[in-house]
Amino acid sequence: MDKEKLAYLNGQAKEIRKLTIEEIGTLGSGHIGGSMSIADVLALLYFHRMKVDPAQPRLKDRDQLVVSKGHAGPAVYSALALKGFFPKDWLKTLNQGGTKLPSHCDRNLTPGIDMTAGSLGQGFSAALGIALGLRIDKNPARVYTIIGDGESDEGQIWEGALFGAAQRLANVTAFTDFNKQQLDGYVKDILDLGDLKAKWLAFGWYTQEVDGHDIEALDAAIEKSLACKDKPSMIIMNTIKGKGCNFAEGIEKNHSMAFDLAKAREAIAALDAAD
Repeated sequence: MDKEKLAYLNGQAKEIRKLTIEEIGTLGSGHIGGSMSIADVLALLYFHRMKVDPAQPRLKDRDQLVVSKGHAGPAVYSALALKGFFPKDWLKTLNQGGTKLPSHCDRNLTPGIDMTAGSLGQGFSAALGIALGLRIDKNPARVYTIIGDGESDEGQIWEGALFGAAQRLANVTAFTDFNKQQLDGYVKDILDLGDLKAKWLAFGWYTQEVDGHDIEALDAAIEKSLACKDKPSMIIMNTIKGKGCNFAEGIEKNHSMAFDLAKAREAIAALDAAD
């Protein structure tokens, strides 16, 4: 990836973070931690890797993204608005009456959302089913899916892992947002995942582990996943929950937080000043 493209994508990731902070601050509370940790991969997918068309959100041969950790919806909405799927003003209606942007992603309400998610584990299964359907239809599109590390406590994730490997769904690139935290605390203290890379390898997936905030490293990992033609791919992203939000990054209770628009704007100013 050349320096100009990398700078552009890092800029888009920053914009996703800024929009997300303001979006949640306008509402007054929301899932800030796990939204901020996936901003980089969202920027890379929507602005470089995925074949999508905001004017045709249901394009038959589009690449599809299923964010199984559906509580990260605010970040997904920011990416979609930035891409042009709907006006940025919609972000001010997050999770309010009559909104098209509910707290968790809903394909029936929001242009550009490929699968409703929120019940943890289910989005991952749906992504694998979508991939199988695309293969049956001889559709060349690719499925990308993002799961959480807390979500990986769900047995349905590992049923999906078995299914994906058994079906050799090489048209799937999955990401684990390995930010080491979940709603009730640190993953290692609740249901320790142990050696996560070894687990996915044992389940038959082509597995890589990268810095989830290094867009160049993420892009190289995606390129390798595309070259794998006989099994699905898992990219474990080492991330920081709340990344880029000065009052959320690095603290324990940052899964969902209450804050107002004034505090949001202070955090945005700090993010801008960090350059």
